[in-house]
Amino acid sequence: WPAGGPPRRRWPWRSWRWPWPGSEPRAQPSRTPTTTCRRPGGGSPSPSPSRRPLPAGAGAEEREPRPPEPRPPKRAPKPKKAPKREKLAPETPPPGKKSNRKGMRTKSSEKAANDDHNVPVAHGDVRESCPPLGLETLKITDFQLHASTAKRYGLGAHRGRLNIQAGINENDFYDGAWCAGRNDLHQWIEVDARRLTRFTGVITQGRNSLWLSDWVTSYKVMVSNDSHTWVTVKNGSGDMIFEGNSEKEIPVLNELPVPMVARYIRINPRSWFDNGSICMRMEILGCPLPDPNNYYHRRNEMTTTDDLDFKHHNYKEMRQLMKVVNEMCPNITRIYNIGKSQQGLKLYAVEISDRPGEHEVGEPEFHYIAGAHGNEVLGRELLLLLLQFLCQEYLARNARIVHLVEETRIHILPSLNPDGYEKACEGGSELGGWSLGRWTHDGIDINNNFPDLNTLLWEAEDRQNGPRKVPNHYIAIPEWFLSENATVAVETRAVIAWMEKIPFVLGGNLQGGELVVAYPYDMVRSPWKTQEHTPTPDDHVFRWLAYSYASTHRLMTDARRRVCHTEDFQKEEGTVNGASWHTVAGSLNDFSYLHTNCFELSIYVGCDKYPHESQLPEEWENNRESLIVFMEQIHRGIKGVVRDVHGKGIPNAIISVEGVNHDIRTAGDGDYWRLLNPGEYVVTAKADGFTASTKNCMVGYDMGATRCDFTLSKTNLARIREIMEKFGKQPVNLPARRLKLRGRKRRQRG
Repeated sequence: WPAGGPPRRRWPWRSWRWPWPGSEPRAQPSRTPTTTCRRPGGGSPSPSPSRRPLPAGAGAEEREPRPPEPRPPKRAPKPKKAPKREKLAPETPPPGKKSNRKGMRTKSSEKAANDDHNVPVAHGDVRESCPPLGLETLKITDFQLHASTAKRYGLGAHRGRLNIQAGINENDFYDGAWCAGRNDLHQWIEVDARRLTRFTGVITQGRNSLWLSDWVTSYKVMVSNDSHTWVTVKNGSGDMIFEGNSEKEIPVLNELPVPMVARYIRINPRSWFDNGSICMRMEILGCPLPDPNNYYHRRNEMTTTDDLDFKHHNYKEMRQLMKVVNEMCPNITRIYNIGKSQQGLKLYAVEISDRPGEHEVGEPEFHYIAGAHGNEVLGRELLLLLLQFLCQEYLARNARIVHLVEETRIHILPSLNPDGYEKACEGGSELGGWSLGRWTHDGIDINNNFPDLNTLLWEAEDRQNGPRKVPNHYIAIPEWFLSENATVAVETRAVIAWMEKIPFVLGGNLQGGELVVAYPYDMVRSPWKTQEHTPTPDDHVFRWLAYSYASTHRLMTDARRRVCHTEDFQKEEGTVNGASWHTVAGSLNDFSYLHTNCFELSIYVGCDKYPHESQLPEEWENNRESLIVFMEQIHRGIKGVVRDVHGKGIPNAIISVEGVNHDIRTAGDGDYWRLLNPGEYVVTAKADGFTASTKNCMVGYDMGATRCDFTLSKTNLARIREIMEKFGKQPVNLPARRLKLRGRKRRQRG
């Protein structure tokens, strides 16, 4: 068993499935390419629109090579009368899933497709909509993509993946699309599925570029079993021309009139944006047919044994899931909210602890946050799966999970930006593009909406001659940030209040679009640079924390894997200093480190921000062990309680480690936790009115923090003040007393 503990037992409730409204009995994950959402309060939005394919019958000019001078693309004229259609029954969605498309086919197109005996047409009374093959998720390798020509290597077929991002310089290695070497009607890009596949649709985008505007406005689709003999998708007796993109970023879906079974699929551009070039990014929708003898299928097949709810959850379903987990594990879970979003949706969190709702002295507090960017959905679903997993394994008495729950107070906040998620969910997993739903309802990026405390610290350090007014920890939030007129999201204020209330020790915020763990600082110290390695005083600790997640992830440290977009993080084993990647002022990581005791890291859990729900089991397997290992790192370093001579805990006492220019403070009960790597440290505890105490504390390699308690005695001045206050007298202020005596003498002389 990967998570440790005793072998899995078959519990009576294992045949029970998570009871979503209208989902009994549980069915397999929906195979629709997008997810239909319901907004809180009812009302189902209309399905994501798909462009209708243009019928064949375009003029002869369109089939001839394009002249040198660019001109607007010609669209196929509309037929005078559409052929009589035979309506198919809409695909019946599995119970509990929501289908958003109806299958439509023409008699003539099915007959024309049947005329070719090499490529069969999928028959059936019900239209099946298939999931993506995996160009965006990198399940389709670079070796499976081919093209007629390419402008250069960085614009080769391997870059023709949906939502792939170009580098800032758009150089020879990392550009934002496949671009043909020539602009004519003989160009194509194809995908080798490596097995017979039922192809049902194509999604296209233009070129991702800051400077150029390139996209395909219409295209043909062809399929083949041997890559030599090709059959063009028909519409009646002619080739079907599909309508492409009208701009470069919004994905456009075209469904085939009838599914086509083949191994290869090819896209042949027929027209493109005026003054532009043939460039496109794409995703193919298809259902691989059973082929147990296929080597590539066996190698890439991923299954999970965890009985979890692998689907996308809208706001209402997320809330329902939390209730189900709470009902199954009422003794270790508690649901609460930290505030509301701009649209009034509550920011729900779940606490997992052996004493939920209570801070235990000596027990560290951990948190996971996801969904700061509403369209980065994978992190949200991973945390919902983690909730179910921890509950199930605790009930199964998995020793590792039981120990984690009983020794740690865990907080999980799956959706920090629910408003953005609802917007992204309307677009769906494939049609939302790269940024739909990223920001809050009022257009704020939560990830860099926190106060910039780095500048305050560094300016104070640069003023070496003047008195130091800024501490190296617990830096106060500037007054302007607290004003109502400041451009601060309500979600940001809710997180700040949450982190100030609970003494978090370690945290991870899950993001998407990459496979890497980023650690602070996220902001460069040199103001004229956009990338610069900027370490914290705890750089070695942060490196270890990042590596603990990356090294246990199935793909992050795999040197054979392809980069997601433009950055290769293998030189640092799947980790990166945030500022050396790209500078961000006011990040959650930097704020958490400088304003609280919490060590926060950004965990980018997948190349695809919003994967199809059929990919969720594999993504869970990729991240499950890492999510648990990272939580366990909270028990590394030293811990203890700072008390006075009467045994009472001293809050706000400062814990300093010699050689590390960053202190932490004790919580309300006097307990503290200091993350440190193995080694011997000189640690000092001090507090106002108390004499400082210093100890040598040893941190070993075994898991478990070293106990290092302190007892502080009050200073002489503090004791004098305490005695005089007890008897109703105030301590004598000697300087004021001298001034008073001098004034009295002057009056006597006068």
